[in-house]
Amino acid sequence: MDQKMLFKQMIDFQKATFDNSFKAMTTLQEQGEKMVASFLDQAQWLPEEGKKAISDWIEAYRKGRDEFKDTVEKNFTKVQEYFGSFTQGNKAE
Repeated sequence: MDQKMLFKQMIDFQKATFDNSFKAMTTLQEQGEKMVASFLDQAQWLPEEGKKAISDWIEAYRKGRDEFKDTVEKNFTKVQEYFGSFTQGNKAE
């Protein structure tokens, strides 16, 4: 098997692994957010400023998670384009 094709398959496998792991992590985080939201609804003793701070923290975490995924996706795309052009260039030879 051609080494370039092997590297491309490895990158594809790593991307699939990342996507599945990220999806599982997101599901866990969303469940945690639901639990925190339920807790905040029941926490009469917690002032509104505290509830807002926790909500802002959750939103910042969600935004950071989305930005991280976008960055990884862009870099996977660059690597796939690189190996795609590399393997296409090799077929022309």
